[in-house]
Amino acid sequence: MSLPKPAVVAVDGGNSKTDLALVAEDGTLLATARGPGMPQHLSDENVQIIADLLSAAAGTGGLDLEAGLAGIATQLVACVANVDLPEDERQLERMLAEQGWTQSTVVANDTYAVLRAGLDDVPAEGADRPWGVAVTCGAGINCVGVAPDGRTGGYLALGTITGDWGGGWGLGFAAQWHAIRTEDGRGPDTELARAVPAHFGLNTPTEVAVALHKGQVAYDRIGELAPVVFEVSDSGDPVARKIIMKLAKEISTMAIAVIKRLDLTSAAVPVVLGGGVLAANNPLLIGAISERVSAVASLAQFRVVEAIPVAGAALMGLDRIGAPVSATQQLRAAFAKLPASV
Repeated sequence: MSLPKPAVVAVDGGNSKTDLALVAEDGTLLATARGPGMPQHLSDENVQIIADLLSAAAGTGGLDLEAGLAGIATQLVACVANVDLPEDERQLERMLAEQGWTQSTVVANDTYAVLRAGLDDVPAEGADRPWGVAVTCGAGINCVGVAPDGRTGGYLALGTITGDWGGGWGLGFAAQWHAIRTEDGRGPDTELARAVPAHFGLNTPTEVAVALHKGQVAYDRIGELAPVVFEVSDSGDPVARKIIMKLAKEISTMAIAVIKRLDLTSAAVPVVLGGGVLAANNPLLIGAISERVSAVASLAQFRVVEAIPVAGAALMGLDRIGAPVSATQQLRAAFAKLPASV
């Protein structure tokens, strides 16, 4: 029996990796592919990464590629990190549309994929679209919101220059900062002073610093320390717990500001928490976020999204082609069966 033709090409382009999914109109997940993260600045590399993944997924899905990738599906939805300015989104949208892969192309910030993945498939009464607020905390951090009337709010999220702190990188650098201050006497003792170098197969935080400085340990790997911070925090280490609480404050502050901006403080606003750091569902972190946000929006409903964000981009694609709820439910079920590493 032949597989159905793809209707949606969904892309989640993050800092550390890019996922692509091919989805049929009835919600059948036909194929997935994973590749490198998106470059820091918009370039032809963005298109090439997606093209390579599309070819790989089409091959895995058993599609006939004799005619190439032209017209492979109806809708392309690409939710991409580091494409933060509206003009960048439109430029990438044009660049992807020029490939002729689909009839329609939409590009949005990758946080919108997290938002859609965590929202109900049937809009709440009085709304004509899924709505809510989402914070994504993976390698970096960002937040977006959509009101029932379609108004949106969010952040430029370019890092420190736009007031941001957090994500796996933020946790990792904080862990090393505290670890080396333990070693040289500038800070209190913390188990991070042992756990951080151990993660990299080194003996001291100073060795970690020197290895980072010399390029022997890539700076991109600093985000690997996020689970280390959680583990040390769970053991009761006060310094690690302080880092977790700082992250909770940052996430809450972003969400609260968007909730206020969209006049949702009195609404039962869904607050979607996604990305690798939040998907770990650490009780201290999630509990502190819930407490802080609820103090401002008492009816807020918190949802931790464990599905990979490309699921949200795929749901956005099904929304745009007018697929029924049965299709979105089938797609969710398919993603729920995938291993966490996929």
